[in-house]
Parts: sequence; C-alpha cells; structure tokens
Amino acid sequence: MDLTILWFGIIAFLFIGYFVLDGFDFGVGMSIPFLGRDDVDRRVIINTIGPIWDLNETWLIVAGASLFAAFPEWYATLFSGFYLPLLMILLSLILRGVSFEYRHQRPEATWKRRFDGMIVIGSAVPALLWGVAFGNIVRGVPLDDGFNYTGTFVDLLNPYALLAGATTLLLFFTHGTVFVSLKTDGALRERARRLATRSGILTIVVAASFLLWTSLAYGTFWSAMLSAVAALTLIVAVLANARGREGWAFASMAATVAFAVLSLFLSLYPAVMPASNNPANSLTIANASSSPYTLQVMTWVALVSLPLILAYQGWTYWVFRKRVTRAHIESARAEH
Repeated sequence: MDLTILWFGIIAFLFIGYFVLDGFDFGVGMSIPFLGRDDVDRRVIINTIGPIWDLNETWLIVAGASLFAAFPEWYATLFSGFYLPLLMILLSLILRGVSFEYRHQRPEATWKRRFDGMIVIGSAVPALLWGVAFGNIVRGVPLDDGFNYTGTFVDLLNPYALLAGATTLLLFFTHGTVFVSLKTDGALRERARRLATRSGILTIVVAASFLLWTSLAYGTFWSAMLSAVAALTLIVAVLANARGREGWAFASMAATVAFAVLSLFLSLYPAVMPASNNPANSLTIANASSSPYTLQVMTWVALVSLPLILAYQGWTYWVFRKRVTRAHIESARAEH
C-alpha cells in the first residue's frame, strides 16, 4: 500500500477515536445543567468520566502530532487558516480540564457552580467548533497557489459548516447522556435515559439533514453508503436507549460517530483540503505529505505504539467499568 494512503487512513482512525471517546465526554459535560438536580448529582455526572477524560483527550494530541509529521502542508494550512476556531477549541479544553480539577477544592456552592458552568462551556464550544472545522474542510475553502487560506473567520461560518457544527453538538450531547445512563443508577439514570431519547430524536433530524447534504454535494458512492449506515445506527441507538438498553445504545452511538467521521474522510479522499476557488490549489495526500522515508519511519513507530495505546485504553475502561452511584459519593463525603 502507498504510505500516503496508509497515513491518511491512520489520521482518519485517530480522529474517529478522538470524536468517539472525547465526544461523549463533551456530552457528559453539557448534560450537567439538565441532569444535575443537586451537587451530589453533579458530582456523580462528573465522576462518570473522571478517570478517563484526560486519557480520551490524548487521542487529539496523537492525531495532531501525526498530522504534523505525515502531512505537514495540511497541518500548516489548517492551523494557520483555522487559527481562531482552533484556538477557541484549545482554550475551551483548558478551561474544562482546569474546572474538573478545581471545582472540588472549596466547599462553597457558588465556587462549584462557576466551575460547573465552565465545564459546560468547555464542552459545548469544542463540540460545536469541531463540526464547523470539518464541515469547512469537506466543503472546501479558498486557497492561493501557496496553499494559504485566503478567507476570513466569517467565511467559515457558512450554512453547511454551521449545520455540521449543530450535528456534532447534538451527536455528542446524545452520546454523553447515553453514557450517563450507562454509568449511573436510580433517578439520575432514568432522567439521563429520557433526555437522551428526546435529544436523540432531534439529533436524527439534524444529522440526517447534514449527511444528506454532504452525500449530494460532496460525497462519493462509498461515503454515501457510510452516511446511510451512520443514520441507521443512530436510529438503533435512540430505540435501544428508549427501551433501557444502555449498552446497545452507547455502542450504537459510538458506531454512528465513527461511521459519520469516516464518511467525511471518504468524501475528501484523495484531497485533504479542497480549494473552493480553484481546484488546482487543493491539497491532496500527494502534495501535502512528508517524504517516503519519514512516512516509513512513522509506520514502524505506529506499529509498535498504537497497539500499546489501544491496550492501555481498554484496560483503563475495564478497571473503571462499574456504575457511579449517589451512595458512593455520599459515603465519600461523610468520610471527609
């Protein structure tokens, strides 16, 4: 296999892993004001992702580093042209991470509410802007003959990209509320299940509109097929959640995100950043990639490191597989 094709596939795999895993983290964070009736509820919600949220974010670091090494022209154009939205994503992730660590440092309710609000903002902004960014990548942006972005920030806020952002926002929100129902019990579990059903119905409408637009305007046969599979698994997830089958619902939501992201990458191939003003200025896997020697070295490193990363991730999820309960939080509070 051509190493440029292989690394395009690896980049796609890494972003799929990131959106599947950190996606439900975003959804859990956004669900706090809808599901948290009191501080114990909010602590239960946050603790469902407490041991894993930072591990899930490492997928973004690995994806970004791999993009930089394998496709430096793509990385340069993306991070210079999309500088403001990507900076907003970075600042939001920092805000969210700090809030997880600091909200429990003082007992005052006002202190905790402020950091809870920061968690919500730090979850919603990336969930929206990642969709906007990928929507613009698929749609294409104006590039000059040096592969520099020539548009403005406002140009990125076009109807297609905003619909993409609304889709990722709702997908991640539903994904996260399903995860809360999977990881909690009692009244909180039931509230999360009902909320996931309601948001899931809205997600089906918005996501179907986005996937249909993508398939008709920018898609290929195979990307359209994957979009159809993503729509089907989303429906299965909502139905399974409505019947109280949280495990099936969560797995189906993960499949929905994975198939949807993969369909976007297939819509792009062999381009990595199409030029909307002149196809000759488009970045492709051929003109954006590193040298064959660099890709060869990276391939050997990936063969060793990726299985270790996946094994560690699987082990972590297995260790923290049990439900988080109010009784556990209340007993921990009593001990202190």
